[in-house]
Amino acid sequence: MTVRIGVEEEFHIVEVETGLLVPRADTVLEDLPRQIFTTELQQATVESNSGVHTSLDDLYGDVISTRRRLDAAASAHGLAVVAAGTVPLARTADIHPTAGYRYRHMVDEYRMVADEQLICGAHVHVDAPDRDLTVRIMCEVAPWLHVLLALSASSPFWLGADTGYASWRTMLWQRWPTAGPAGCYADAAEYDTAVQDLIGSGVISDAKMIYHDIRPSAHQKTIELRICDACPRAETVVLIAGLFRALVTEARERLERTGVPPCQGRHEWLRAAAWRAARSGLEGVLVDPRTRQEAPAAEVVRSLLRRVRPALEAAGDWRTVRELAERALTDGSAAHRLRRTAADQDLLACTDLAIAETRGAAGLRRRTVTAPARPVPGIGLPAEDEVPGPHPAPVAGG
Repeated sequence: MTVRIGVEEEFHIVEVETGLLVPRADTVLEDLPRQIFTTELQQATVESNSGVHTSLDDLYGDVISTRRRLDAAASAHGLAVVAAGTVPLARTADIHPTAGYRYRHMVDEYRMVADEQLICGAHVHVDAPDRDLTVRIMCEVAPWLHVLLALSASSPFWLGADTGYASWRTMLWQRWPTAGPAGCYADAAEYDTAVQDLIGSGVISDAKMIYHDIRPSAHQKTIELRICDACPRAETVVLIAGLFRALVTEARERLERTGVPPCQGRHEWLRAAAWRAARSGLEGVLVDPRTRQEAPAAEVVRSLLRRVRPALEAAGDWRTVRELAERALTDGSAAHRLRRTAADQDLLACTDLAIAETRGAAGLRRRTVTAPARPVPGIGLPAEDEVPGPHPAPVAGG
């Protein structure tokens, strides 16, 4: 049986006229259902939660529908939302945290790390009811997670400057004390003990502050991917969700079939691999998990496709994921597209591109955001001469 998936997407709120990041989350969320949309640490960010789906086509429809609802709510106030790791134009002094004890404590405790949490990610949940197996799966799939980061890379700019990175969000995110590779554990009890030790140390206040690249969800029976930037194109979210589900499925079946012993390997290279992916995105080299040597990004992405092809075929996802992956390699990362637009025009045009892609358009010029995306086999995209129609409202709980 195909396992279910869901996604959480984080969005920046920007002022349409200036492109500046603004703290207007409460305004945008006024008339939206809180079981689907919610606040984050900073008032410049909102989060959406998809429904639970077995097909990538249904997930895509849900993501598009949810983005439309959020965009309409923002547009009513002269605002727009951007799904990207960072936005080009922001001033930390203009942003303030969301009210509430937990967020207030985080701001007081972590100071500039929290103050500069002007970043957005895309998180994928895959069903994993057996927590012992989930913990083992984390170790098995960890070597490939930086490839998913490279596919998502969308944050080349920070506070108006080009950072030279494809995912500057990763560099900001890794300042949190529990961010980065998860490590290996024999079972759920060992993992839970490690979490409680961190809470007991006072470094974090609760299990929700485990910010590893991958983790057992703190509130659902899922395994959660957390390494990725938010993605301007909904198709990229679907691509990453399909690949992550296939990685989890392949690892689970292999563990159940062979009874592989708990990992005894060394994993210090995983952080280095994530750095390389954050630096280069799809436009340079990545660390090949098979050799731990550098290789062209396209070669590493295709190696991942070959590895998980049986799982993708079993789920009926192979054609869709292959097509989306090849398109990503052809078009380049979002970071590449944004940087190219900034070079050809300016950072405001770059912001407009991010808004357009978040809305599902391909426009590059100021406020020209009506061009639809090209169709991909297996995903319910419109034909090139059609504007996307509405999808059913999403079901909460992704």
